[in-house]
Amino acid sequence: MRIVIHGFGRIGRVILRQILTSKAHADIDVVAVNDLAQPDTCAYLFKYDSVFGPLPGGVTLQGGALQAGGRSIPLLTGVKITDLPLADVDLLLDCTGATKDRATAEAALTAGARAVLISGPSDIADMTIVKGANDNQIDDHRIVSNASCTTNALAPLLRELDTRFGLIQGHMTTIHCYTGSQPMVDAPRGPDLARNRAGAVSMVPTTTSAAKLIDRVLPDLAGRVTGAAVRVPAISVSAVDLVVRLTTPPKDPANALRELAEANPVIGLVEDPCVSVDLRARTESLVIAPNETMETGDQIRIFGWYDNEWGFSARMLDVARMMHQRGT
Repeated sequence: MRIVIHGFGRIGRVILRQILTSKAHADIDVVAVNDLAQPDTCAYLFKYDSVFGPLPGGVTLQGGALQAGGRSIPLLTGVKITDLPLADVDLLLDCTGATKDRATAEAALTAGARAVLISGPSDIADMTIVKGANDNQIDDHRIVSNASCTTNALAPLLRELDTRFGLIQGHMTTIHCYTGSQPMVDAPRGPDLARNRAGAVSMVPTTTSAAKLIDRVLPDLAGRVTGAAVRVPAISVSAVDLVVRLTTPPKDPANALRELAEANPVIGLVEDPCVSVDLRARTESLVIAPNETMETGDQIRIFGWYDNEWGFSARMLDVARMMHQRGT
């Protein structure tokens, strides 16, 4: 599979790190990486990472290419989609977060890419795909959104709950680490006033796109699940705190969650009393903590962790493979 990574921020770098450090991705040919930042800055930020540590084996920049993991990967600076080397490329992984119009995504197809996978919510995509939730609908769509990290964590769980027990309604709160969309010191960033406050010193109540995206990914559940977020002063790993009402609730909810996780490859388990840092670099979309399960009346509380960078990047590669294997 031949890919181009367009945008070398948090997700672009983690995707390339997974490709270089896992034998499972040895067959992926990274034709080029493109970013707005200068090459030496890109190489430095790829070599040293505040969350995942130094890249095993190191990185050098030689002749306009990243030398890492025994590979030489051309590193481009500020190249427009129309000028990227997309001839005979299977997928453009658009990790810029800046592709908001259909024409820009279609330009990648015109330039030679067989398909485009967008690393976030997108209103211009043909389809929003979440592995473990609606990936059976991937079909022949050529511009696909990989949804959000929280949607990837929540949607497979909701699908399993509804299939097994019937979902009446639910509310999810994501306890989410701070991201680059928040300032390090109080500063104007947008209309959500709380999001203008320093992200590393306060818990910040805010919104999440996951509730809207659940309606898109699992339309049968539209209107039955609400969602909110609290950004917290942690640099990585987030959590889902979900309260649901089920048509036929299981007699032993914690054990039912264990069985559910065993049946869905993107859902994991953690039985020990862990904290967020213990879940760093887990590849699952959601790691359920069965021992945190609670019941009160007809409500069940479910708690799970997700590495919002590592797990999401793993799903980007999974969906990329599905798009490639269907012959686009």
